[in-house]
Amino acid sequence: MNIAIIGCGLMGHKRAKTLQHARLTVCVDPIQEKAETLAKQHPGCIALTNWQEAVTRTDVDIVIISTLHATLAEIGLGAIQAGKHILIEKPAGRNASELLPMMEAAKINNTLIRVGFNHRYHRAFRKARDLTDQNAIGDLLFIRARYGHGGRLGYEKEWRAQPELSGGGELIDQGVHLIDLARWFLGDFTDIQGHATTYYWDMPVDDNSFLLLKNAKKQIAFLHASCTEWKNLFSFEIAGQKGKIEIQGLGGSYGTERIIFYKMLPTMGPPETYVWEYPMADDSWEVEINEFFEDIHQKRQPAVGLHDAHAALKIVEEIYRIST
Repeated sequence: MNIAIIGCGLMGHKRAKTLQHARLTVCVDPIQEKAETLAKQHPGCIALTNWQEAVTRTDVDIVIISTLHATLAEIGLGAIQAGKHILIEKPAGRNASELLPMMEAAKINNTLIRVGFNHRYHRAFRKARDLTDQNAIGDLLFIRARYGHGGRLGYEKEWRAQPELSGGGELIDQGVHLIDLARWFLGDFTDIQGHATTYYWDMPVDDNSFLLLKNAKKQIAFLHASCTEWKNLFSFEIAGQKGKIEIQGLGGSYGTERIIFYKMLPTMGPPETYVWEYPMADDSWEVEINEFFEDIHQKRQPAVGLHDAHAALKIVEEIYRIST
């Protein structure tokens, strides 16, 4: 597999490190120096500033798109029309309508699209999925989750604070991860309530969003995404009729990643408690890209694609609509 990475910032470098089973042939960034810096780390890789030139090259099979939200959909569409498979970072666009041309083009060009909802591939979430698939906590009741930035000086001046570049604030940044994870366990939501607001940062996008999502079975996801936590935070709980799963941390500044399984006893009372901790380096990026390679080899649709991004963005748009 020959890969082109478009966007040579933090995410582009992170993606490049996962390519043990592929060859990085092209790096693209509008800032030549950034493209060259990444390309020099991969023998034979060339640096470009024009993404159109990269996606039409014959020595490119897969395009990884790690740009700002404002250009994700445009580049994605161009790569699909060029017949390339793509891995596109979440949320895949600034709004749901930006994804529709990509969805149509993918059908015509018979290409595979994976959206980088990377959190599904953290060790704790892989374990949680195994437990729920095994019915370890019984029928699911609700999900309660929080995700938050600690904040940093100048946050309100970054590109994420500019709606024309980001499409929104904390909700479209970290909130879409919570929405995707909740959909992964509970399915589509038919009743969408919530509020997105700006409490602290002097910026035209939200710094806090509160969601109450309900599916056709009346299972609830109560989600809160915030960039006023002052200490990075991740917490995700899945409650069932026979127990509960709790995930804490994501490694690094979010704290050690761990999953706790509370197994209800027939007599109830204090549950049996099982804890798995993952202090080692995060392998979710490698697991995710390797699964995409398998998708391509087996010609199967990726587990998380544009339809998931579209569903998440429709929820984001509805929260923004009812918050105005």
